[in-house]
Amino acid sequence: MFKNIMAPVDLAHIDGLKHALAVTADLAKLYDCDVTFVAVGTGTPGKLGHNPEEFAQKLGEFAASQGEMHGIRTKHHAMTSHDPVTELDDALLKAVGETGADLVVMQSHVPGLVDYVWPSNGGKVAGHAKCSVMVVRGD
Repeated sequence: MFKNIMAPVDLAHIDGLKHALAVTADLAKLYDCDVTFVAVGTGTPGKLGHNPEEFAQKLGEFAASQGEMHGIRTKHHAMTSHDPVTELDDALLKAVGETGADLVVMQSHVPGLVDYVWPSNGGKVAGHAKCSVMVVRGD
């Protein structure tokens, strides 16, 4: 049914993505499909890399470790943004096309009052992606 799952990740907060990562791996095994891990970083030095190439390398290492841990085929797709916080939704929507994803699996939080004013990243991606989107809530 699915051929390529896109799994957005924040390398600085991997511990908060455990549930979505487990669901992603389970679906990849069920449908025998690839998983492309996508992350958005900046072009400036930070704790995740001194430059976009180093950031992409860390994402590649993460993707490889997920593949080994779960026995799935993985790829990675690093994106660079001037301001990942404000441009994240648009970058992820662009990544859907660039990766050829036919399913996005992403972690979200239980909506609160602020989400009625500013939608969550998962809400915007689900509302605008040209593929299926599974928003996973919980720990």
